Amino acid sequence: MANIIDGKMLAQKVKDELKEKVANFKREFGRDITLAVILVGENPASQVYVKNKIKATEYVGMKSLSFYLPENATEEQVSDTVKQLAEDKSVDGILVQLPLPKHLDENKILNLIPANKDVDGFLAENVGNLMLGQPCTVACTPFGVLKMLQSENIEMSGKNAVVIGRSNIVGKPMAMLLLKENCTVTICHSKTKNLKEVCKNADILVAAIGRPKFVTRDMVKDGATVIDVGINRTENGLVGDVDYENVKEIASYITPVPGGVGPMTIAMLLENTYLCAVRNVK
Repeated sequence: MANIIDGKMLAQKVKDELKEKVANFKREFGRDITLAVILVGENPASQVYVKNKIKATEYVGMKSLSFYLPENATEEQVSDTVKQLAEDKSVDGILVQLPLPKHLDENKILNLIPANKDVDGFLAENVGNLMLGQPCTVACTPFGVLKMLQSENIEMSGKNAVVIGRSNIVGKPMAMLLLKENCTVTICHSKTKNLKEVCKNADILVAAIGRPKFVTRDMVKDGATVIDVGINRTENGLVGDVDYENVKEIASYITPVPGGVGPMTIAMLLENTYLCAVRNVK
């Protein structure tokens, strides 16, 4: 039976530690750490995410700025908001809540965020520096997964790690982080042949494809560490990409859904905001 990696508890620990670091920053530099969030439109899921992010930001003692733009906002209006925040020296991090309405060019708008205020870690400069092993802001979800593995002292060096999913937000940066920890990394995707056999060889298996209960017990090696990044809404409630009830019987460590990687993503957003602030005052 697997040990459960409790993301909710670990996220709380990260936030409580941040509280102290944020207070020390204020004392040393005499100013707030500020995160600005831009939400365009009225996507219900996005509204919930933004609300949770603002709540968490205020919990750790950071200042939160919120900008709500209508669904029909023009690209120029959204761009002008980002540019203003980019030039504002009191703002340490800028977050544009995704997805944006379809008439807006997502990449064009995100690229207006300076790399030193890119708390999501999505920009080419940060992604490139991650690839090169240089200081950078790491995408929040993979960063959170790494923290979870480290919190349980899970040995990564020399281990076989398999990442299912090749997105720019999770799959690719996750692979880079695991490679940096000296794992032998395989990235799987929709065109991967013999997927079951590849996964079965993993000491560390990260599922990030957005398909409910896709990873079944027969795909998992006995004693593997299984990280479930997926959050899928079904008629039976939220489920991950892993068949949790069956896989936990043979894994050594596993993350639940909900209460696993999700809470860590917001915690690492705050960590990234703090790290951006520290870099920006040096």
